[in-house]
Formats: sequence, structure tokens, C-alpha cells
Amino acid sequence: MTYAKRQSRKLGWRFVVVAVLALFLVLALVRNLFMDLYYIPSESMEPLLLTGDRVLVSRTAFANAPIQRGDVVVFDGRGSFTPWKSGAGPVADGIVAAGQWLGVVPNDNIYVKRVLGVAGDTVKCCSAEGLLEINGVPVTESYLFPGDAPSDLVFEVTVPQGKLWLMGDHRSVSLDSRSLLGAPGGGLISTDKVIGAPVANIWPPARIHAIHGDQR
Repeated sequence: MTYAKRQSRKLGWRFVVVAVLALFLVLALVRNLFMDLYYIPSESMEPLLLTGDRVLVSRTAFANAPIQRGDVVVFDGRGSFTPWKSGAGPVADGIVAAGQWLGVVPNDNIYVKRVLGVAGDTVKCCSAEGLLEINGVPVTESYLFPGDAPSDLVFEVTVPQGKLWLMGDHRSVSLDSRSLLGAPGGGLISTDKVIGAPVANIWPPARIHAIHGDQR
């Protein structure tokens, strides 16, 4: 009986280990191909997204439709918004990466911004009325953080093929394309750096809601 119990316990633990590994692999597959999770680390997209929000990001949001002006996108900022840098070491980097994967630690390389210019657009600030101009047409931006101006920085840029001009909704605190005008690339982000679009806020509980296309 003792031997049988030991064998039963071993089989039980093996089943648990296999089940956990299978669940992890399925979750990793889903997150790499379909839906991912990101932690919002700053105020740059208020009032749509708040610091500490955890958002689900659809990796297939732009699979069948091009990115358009007004879309909110999640993108990899390495080499543009974030300078290339060496890690802190394999152990420390592994711990940080695990926290980022779980959505409890912000990823300094990942950004969320609104698309204000796509290929061929000329984006300018500001018009005589103090509004952002896109292709010579003043734009009323209802998503702006209350009290913010469209931009305190005067600029004019024409977006080339394969690039995007991105700005935060909370313009007065946002690190975005405007901040990189003098840097290599001129603040423009490659479309192939886009990971997807936020589709739902899942944390904290009081802020659980879908993020609809008209909000993005």
C-alpha cells in the first residue's frame, strides 16, 4: 500500500507539472500571436489610460486594415524612443522580464501613443486657432487631456512611407515624436515597430472596461 501511494503521489505531481507547462506554453503562444498584456507606466495617455492600468493589446488589430490617423498603438521604442543599452546582467534582466511579462512591472521599451500622421501626411502645429493641422486642415482633438494645448512646441513634419508620427493625449507631459525632432529619424516611428492596439483595460478592478475603436 505504501509503494502504491508513493507511485500515486509521483503520478499526481507529474500531472500537475505537465499541466502547468502546457498552460504556460498555450499562454505564451496566445501572447506572442494574438493578445498581450502591458502595464501603463506614465500619464502620457490620460484621460484614456491612467498610470498603473493593465491593458490587453490585440496583436492582430491591424492584420486586415492599415493603421489610421487617430488609432492608439502600442509599439517597441527601442532604437527610437528608447536608446539601445546594455542589460544589468542575466539574472536581473530575467527577473525584470518576468515581471514585465506578468504585467506587474513596466517595460521601458514599450510605449502607447496616438497616431497623428501616417505616410504622406503633413502634421503642423499650430494653426491660427491654436489647433493641430493635418494636411492644412485644423483638427479638433476631443481626446486631449483637459486644459492641455495641442502642442507647446511649434513644428511641421511630412511623414514618409513606412513611418508614423505619434503623440500622447496628455500633451504637456508626453514624451513623443515631438521630443525627438532633432534626433536621428526625426521622431518618426516605423510601422513594423507597432505591436498592436489596446482593446481592454483589465486592472485595477474599478477601471475594467473595453477600449472601443472610437476611443482609440
